[in-house]
Amino acid sequence: MKREEILGKIKEIFRDEFDDRNLVIKEETTAADVEGWDSLKHISLIEAIEDEFDIRFTMVEVNGMNNVGEMVSIIAERIK
Repeated sequence: MKREEILGKIKEIFRDEFDDRNLVIKEETTAADVEGWDSLKHISLIEAIEDEFDIRFTMVEVNGMNNVGEMVSIIAERIK
């Protein structure tokens, strides 16, 4: 699966989780860029993304994700 496809799925998850069909998510997007993205929402996002891609992130991976692009990179590596 290509990065663009992964990002597309992640965008849909974010839009569902934040109930905002107009939410713009890019690889550079961080929690500071999205209103309401707090620690509880982060857990919800991680769970939804893990379910979508049938993977499990490690705590090191979750703690090391600084933006959506890093999340995409981890997913791309896992689903090769």
